[in-house]
Amino acid sequence: MLTAIAILDELLVAHAPVLGRDFPAYRNHTYRVANLCVAQSSTDPEQVNKIAIAAAFHDMGIWTDGTFDYLPPSGRLATNYLDQLRRTEWTREISAMILEHHKISRYRGDPNWLVEPFRRSDWVDVTHGLRTFGLPRSLLRDIFSTWPSAGFHKKLVRLELARLRTHPWNPLPMMRL
Repeated sequence: MLTAIAILDELLVAHAPVLGRDFPAYRNHTYRVANLCVAQSSTDPEQVNKIAIAAAFHDMGIWTDGTFDYLPPSGRLATNYLDQLRRTEWTREISAMILEHHKISRYRGDPNWLVEPFRRSDWVDVTHGLRTFGLPRSLLRDIFSTWPSAGFHKKLVRLELARLRTHPWNPLPMMRL
């Protein structure tokens, strides 16, 4: 299990002021998703860095843009970061990881990209292991105990209820078929 990913930690600390008191909850969520994705894909350092960047930014628009329609702003944050990093060759894949991570059905784009394992990882985390996609329960227990929710799942419920009150016909704008 990965307990320290330098690029993920760097990005999270850089966004700590905007995350505020949600920092521990979001950090733990990103580490759970990253570990679940690595378990389904690769420990290759380049792949882990792509996973870490996508994990850091995938929900960040909730805080940076104050919206529950956060996929586009989250994607823009990642694209801007990749431009600064001079890793524009990763932009399409990482953008797809972010924009498709709430897709209900399987991602059918490039099978060599990390989009599908990342999508499954977020589903495993958001359902707190009700969906496993074949991952061993012992691994899930280890990940969830190392990186507890710290209020992340409660935050999601509060955001969903607030969105439902203001947008009853579009309560989950991030969902994709």
